[in-house]
Amino acid sequence: MSDIVLSASVRQNLLSLQSTAELLSTTQTRLATGKKVNSALDNPTNFFTAAGLDARASDINNLLDSIGNGVQVLQAANTGITSLQKLVDTAKSIANQALQATSGYSTKSQATTAAITGATADNLLGPGGAPTDAAATPGSVVNNSLTVPAPITAATTLSGGVNTDSLATDFIAGDTIVVNGTTINFVASGATGNDLNITDTVGDVLARIDSITGGTSTISGGAITLHTGTASDLTISGSGLAKLGLTAGTTARTPGAPAALDGKTLTIGATDGGTATSITFGTGTGQINTLDQLNTALAANNLTASINSAGAITFTTTNDHASATIGAFGGDATTDPNTFGAMTASAPVEDANAQNTRATLIGQYNQVIDQIRTTAQDASFNGINLLNGDQLKLVFNETGKSTLTIQGVTFDPAGLGLSSLAKGTDFLDNASTNAVLDSLNTASSTLRSQASTFGSNLSIVQIRQDFSKNLINVLQTGSANLTLADTNEEAANSQALATRQSIAVSALALANQSQQSVLQLLR
Repeated sequence: MSDIVLSASVRQNLLSLQSTAELLSTTQTRLATGKKVNSALDNPTNFFTAAGLDARASDINNLLDSIGNGVQVLQAANTGITSLQKLVDTAKSIANQALQATSGYSTKSQATTAAITGATADNLLGPGGAPTDAAATPGSVVNNSLTVPAPITAATTLSGGVNTDSLATDFIAGDTIVVNGTTINFVASGATGNDLNITDTVGDVLARIDSITGGTSTISGGAITLHTGTASDLTISGSGLAKLGLTAGTTARTPGAPAALDGKTLTIGATDGGTATSITFGTGTGQINTLDQLNTALAANNLTASINSAGAITFTTTNDHASATIGAFGGDATTDPNTFGAMTASAPVEDANAQNTRATLIGQYNQVIDQIRTTAQDASFNGINLLNGDQLKLVFNETGKSTLTIQGVTFDPAGLGLSSLAKGTDFLDNASTNAVLDSLNTASSTLRSQASTFGSNLSIVQIRQDFSKNLINVLQTGSANLTLADTNEEAANSQALATRQSIAVSALALANQSQQSVLQLLR
């Protein structure tokens, strides 16, 4: 080819045509691939940056499958919890049927005291002895008005002249003595009712006081001693007391013999998990003297009491604890034959028909417990069961540094605090049934709490799933912005280059015409 000689114009047109052909090839490649950067030769920076973005988007996209599986694992667990909650509610319904069933015992444990004559629901202590008369503290010695004073006597007048047998300090009209709320008024004359004249004697005053109290007052050596009587305690006041050597105040009667149960103690051992009872009978603070007070004290020990017309008290277990036997009795009330006497509680007597009904309910309950076990075992997805203690670990980015670990729970019956029931042990009475209901309520609370936890985890996973999808879109858009061609621009370039190529061919033909003229001369 070196022997071929091209003119300068031909060579110039040839170079132009080659350049146009190269540009046209590049444009057609871009139109065919849709990319302006197809290799590192086109634009190293954009090519490798786009490749990195595409690679990251691909890595994250590969993680979406595992994230989607994680969502399904959580949904499987949530579905399992929903079913477990329904099963627990079914078990509650069975337990409530046991509560409504006929009592499992025809006769409950009970113990009856000896009769206390006169005891009633309002006074368990029984009647005590009546109070008796009591003497008040003797008053001060009082002398009369004689020239040589002498101790007063019943005959001493309440007022008089000098050197007479009258009180040293005369009563005057308007003086009073108040006895147990009744007022004795002293007047100048014409006394009526409880009033006295100031000319009456000390004996008249004592007689009037005794008529009010029912007691017998005395005077000795000039000192007066009042008596309470038996009807009530003695309370005195008034302006006339000091003139008789007396002071205002209250004197109590002599107490009668105490009631049979007064001051006696009673203890009862803990009954079916209750609080042991310790009682002191009486009217003092913290003591018991009525049936209502006794039942209040017995409630914590799962017992009640009643009293019959003869005064005998019967202690019985409550309906909720019908299967229990009353604890041991103690205290001096049980050692005194005049009060309760020795007491031994009887054992409860089972009702066969009622117990058979309860046994049937136990069988139904145990079937539900078995279903709780199998439901928890079946709540798996792709080999992971968050209700059987498995762990779910999700990776959210390509480096493996963004993760979420969800620890499963064990929600078989034991994990929920439930167990199968046994005939002769459970559903015997309301207390044992309520204990089962308490465990079911606790299981319900546990399920609701865990459902909330899984729901929160599911929300997090779904948010990260959406984030990953959006991030992939961002990465792919960024990559496209670096490599994709503008098809409109490239199409225009293709048309322009085709026209340029046609012009270049024509120019090359014109450049060759001069050489063809020379060829004609040679011919």
